[in-house]
Amino acid sequence: MLNQKGITIKKINLPKKVCLTCQKEFTWRKKWEKCWDEVKYCSNLCRNIK
Repeated sequence: MLNQKGITIKKINLPKKVCLTCQKEFTWRKKWEKCWDEVKYCSNLCRNIK
């Protein structure tokens, strides 16, 4: 992951959230780059359980 200045960020420093269903911590993924603020669940399974 690159920050706004183009500097690489190490995996241990990536943003994290807690899943609303299973309460496990999950880390930022490239596919969530544009919608990270809207991500609430760690997986499709947790999203379907709600």
